[in-house]
Parts: sequence; structure tokens; C-alpha cells
Amino acid sequence: MIISGKDLSARMKAEMAEKVATFPQKYGRVPHLVVILVGEDPASQSYVKGKGKACEVVGIRNTTILRPATISEEELLALIAELNADDSVDGILVQLPLPKHINEDRIIAAIDKSKDVDGFHPLNVAALWMKQPCTVACTPKGIIRMLDEAGIEISGKRAVVIGRSQIVGLPVAKLLLDRNATVTICHSRTQNMAEITRQAEILVVAIGKAKFVTEDMVAPGAVVIDVGVNRIPETGKLCGDVDFEAIEPKASVITPVPGGVGPMTITCLMENTIECFEKKMNAR
Repeated sequence: MIISGKDLSARMKAEMAEKVATFPQKYGRVPHLVVILVGEDPASQSYVKGKGKACEVVGIRNTTILRPATISEEELLALIAELNADDSVDGILVQLPLPKHINEDRIIAAIDKSKDVDGFHPLNVAALWMKQPCTVACTPKGIIRMLDEAGIEISGKRAVVIGRSQIVGLPVAKLLLDRNATVTICHSRTQNMAEITRQAEILVVAIGKAKFVTEDMVAPGAVVIDVGVNRIPETGKLCGDVDFEAIEPKASVITPVPGGVGPMTITCLMENTIECFEKKMNAR
């Protein structure tokens, strides 16, 4: 079975649109998401454009702030401070990656935790591991939602996560642990990786290497979640971290690239923005 993130995403956005339509009467306005785009990286521009379109579908107010790649770290921090203080702004997102002269960790930590719709703020990350209320990173949140939608039982399963970033690898491992899976985390230097991945009933790959996972690394009937988005230099086509054509006949469930996890990341961003908005408005 191929899990389509597009189909689930469309259904979720339709449900959110119905909910947001009630907000003007209930709260006097709709949620407001501000996205900061630094530089002119084509991939980042495409991602930001996709987020803007999703906001239109859901009915969320969206503001995109463009800044040149030459912006100083201090100027970017000052902009974030202004948005933190602006009560009309409910969610702040700084599109990554940033130019090398800017410390990404410092920028992420500067965003008000209550407006951190990406779920990257250190306090949100810490709260996730401590099982406290928090904003969950969008991609891991979307992965769990896709598994649930496909009827995949997580409890008691052996899961392997390839990748240990704070954006995908570590949080998705924690979410799987919270659902009572037994989780092994691998990375690019893990020795005898194929021996480990062949034990996985659920395999999540987020390593950023085109077709890194080959057919011999996957057990028959495994659930394979491919988070990677890579471009093949020879053809320019997008592909995942998994050799889809070789593994699809062997897996019981697999996500394609594009059209798999990607759409769910943006959809969960919309959901996080709504949740941050409601939490603020209901606390008044």
C-alpha cells in the first residue's frame, strides 16, 4: 500500500478550513502566521510558496517577510523580537537553512516558545522528551498521523529511525517510543546498518541521501516512511532516501517522494498555527 500524504493532507486542510471559518465570530479574527525568508534559495522559495498556498486553503492569514542573504544576525534577531511582541502574530517561522554567517540555533531559540509553530524551540524539544504539553515538530507529527491513518499498529513494533536531527530523527523516535514501539536510532556512520534495518517492522528514513536505503536493507512486509527529498543530478527529478522502485514490491506500506510525507509537513504546520492561536485566545 502506498500512503498518499496528498490525500490525507487535503482532508485535514478541509476540516481545518471549516474550523477557522468560525474564528472571526468566536475570536474576532483568524490565526496569523509570519514566515521569514532570508536569501533567494530556490528550494526555500518553493517551500515558502507552498506554505502560503496552504494558508489560503485553510483560511489563515499569512505574511511573508523577505530579507537579503546579507542580513546580519543582529538584524534578524531584532526582527524576531518585533514579531514576538506583536500580539497580532500567532506563529513565527524562519525558513531554514540560513546563510552560514547566521547561527541557526540562536535564531530558533529567539522565537517566542508560544509562537514556535515549527516545534524547534529548545523548550518545545525538551517538553516533548519530558512528556509535557508542547508544539510537536511538523514532520514527525505528520508521520505519526500517516501511520494512524493507514491503520498501522505502532505499539509493540520494532522501529528503526535513520537520522538523528532535532527536526525529524530524534522527535519521531520519541513519538514512536511514546506509542510503545521499541526504537533503534541509526545515522550515516552506523556499522552493519543493513543488519539493523532488516529487523525493522517500521523503518523511517531521514538522512538526506538519494536512494540510500536499498532493497536488501528492508525486511519483507516492513512499513517504510521516506522523509528524504533529493534531486537526481542527471535528470533533475526528485527522489527520496529510499530506492522506491526496488522496495515498493517488498514493503507492506511505503510513502512516495514527492507526495508522501512532504504535504503532511505543511499541513501539520497549519495545525500547529491554529493550536498556538487557540491556546493564546482561550487563555484570555
